[in-house]
Amino acid sequence: MITRVELKFGRAPGIPPTPILTTPITVFVGPNNSGKSKVLQELSLFCSTGQQNQNNVILNKVTFESLPELKVQVIVQRLATKLNPNEFVQPGSIIMMRFGQRQPLNQSHLLNAIGHPNENTVNFCQWYLATKTLKLDGQHRIALVNEQTAGDLQNPPVSSFQVLFGDDTKREEVRRIIHDAFGLYFIIDPTKLGTLRVRLSTRPPQCSLEERGIHDEARKFHADAMLIDSASDGVKAFTGIITAIIAGDPHILLIDEPEAFLHPSLSFKLGKEIATASSDSEKRLFVSTHSPHFVMGCIQSGAPVNIVRLTYRNGVATARILPNPDILRLMRNPLLRSTRVLDALFYEFVVVTEGDTDRAFYQEINERLVKFKPEWGIPNCLFLNAQNKQTVRTIIKPLRELGIPAAAIVDIDVLKEGGTVWKEFLSCGFMPELDQQSLATGRAAIKQRFDESGKDMKLNGGVDSLRNSDREAANNLFDRLDQYGLFVVRRGELESWLEKLGGIGKKSDWLIDVFEKIGEDPESPTYLRPELGDIWKFIGSVKVWLTNSNRSGIPS
Repeated sequence: MITRVELKFGRAPGIPPTPILTTPITVFVGPNNSGKSKVLQELSLFCSTGQQNQNNVILNKVTFESLPELKVQVIVQRLATKLNPNEFVQPGSIIMMRFGQRQPLNQSHLLNAIGHPNENTVNFCQWYLATKTLKLDGQHRIALVNEQTAGDLQNPPVSSFQVLFGDDTKREEVRRIIHDAFGLYFIIDPTKLGTLRVRLSTRPPQCSLEERGIHDEARKFHADAMLIDSASDGVKAFTGIITAIIAGDPHILLIDEPEAFLHPSLSFKLGKEIATASSDSEKRLFVSTHSPHFVMGCIQSGAPVNIVRLTYRNGVATARILPNPDILRLMRNPLLRSTRVLDALFYEFVVVTEGDTDRAFYQEINERLVKFKPEWGIPNCLFLNAQNKQTVRTIIKPLRELGIPAAAIVDIDVLKEGGTVWKEFLSCGFMPELDQQSLATGRAAIKQRFDESGKDMKLNGGVDSLRNSDREAANNLFDRLDQYGLFVVRRGELESWLEKLGGIGKKSDWLIDVFEKIGEDPESPTYLRPELGDIWKFIGSVKVWLTNSNRSGIPS
């Protein structure tokens, strides 16, 4: 069994990789093109060959558990296949099945390979683990529910359907899960002699014989049920994965995007059921996913789960193991749950604003930059909104603790928030304590100058309403905040942007008015494209911090 996986890179540039001590399920998350699917490919290849591939870009090393001699002997006894009539093997050798082929192997060599896999990795993987490793992509997992041969029921089962057909407990567990998901009952149909088929029934079998028999009552029961061939791809994929985990024989199961074809609620349920089913087994399940719902299901199962976040940008790769308690905190906090904060696991960057109006505006501006001026636009960025500037920190801090670059955008009246509120705002950006002390003094002094001027810092031009030296001091303060991804609208507030459009409403009407004036059709002459300065330059400055791999404010 795999006990440890080591990747080629760590949680930040220059930091050695942290070994992944495997639990029953390891989930790889991250933005697109971060290597989630690639790591499964490299794991699959290693489990099949036992050889370090020089072309690996993610996987560095895999360590296996060394088994006690008695357990190894039991494994080898199970692997040994009865000799066919007139079949001969050398003394001390056995016949084992490998990918449907009968292969003779020296028993003592096989015992040594399985008992000491880290010293005999190539033999261990090629002789044993390769036959116990299953990688599922989209079409493969759908094919898992295709009809299978019934085989010789006098012999040990070799396929998942044969296992389920003969094991009432496992079949009932699959039936429970499928019924909870789809309201239909999973049944194994043996009435096409020589094969086993899956059907979905509107009622459970009255007894085991009604499901497993071929008499009139059994045939009618199956005739009234729907063959799974007629079900949707989502039903097939869900059912295929569940049967592979509960009844299948693979010790290493690798699933790429298990949420494919599934509604979010089913992704959640699949994650929960997979984690629960795997927790009590010796299997090791490795999953790559784009679904926060699947991740939530895994975590809420209570089973031991590793969440590993991968990133790759500008030739710099990172891998960070996300502690389960931190993920649980994201899921349980009502504010974080309501803002889709778990979605941030699958984006490169996050921007958090004070409210939904701010979020909608900044997101639209960024989309235009990405399309028409990409050097200023923030790619693969999730925009989230808090309820006010005080709760921005509630979102920013846990995301940064998980290594996710999350920038804050707040109006200039954050200067009014002294004491604990100001301190917590700086702390969420992981600014050093000594800097916080000096900035607290600067904040109070600048606020006093605004008060003395008699001007409203939000409505009367922001820092531009201050005298030259005071304006310089305010900009110096905000420059320091920028370095930690805490961005203040120096012009005052959200409504101060794009003033050249003129006649834009205030507060509740502002967003509607500004969206009407900037247009929606890129081919229209009135459609507003990025220009120099104003909001466009501001978002560009946010991008500078987000895309800097040596940015300040992310704990390493």
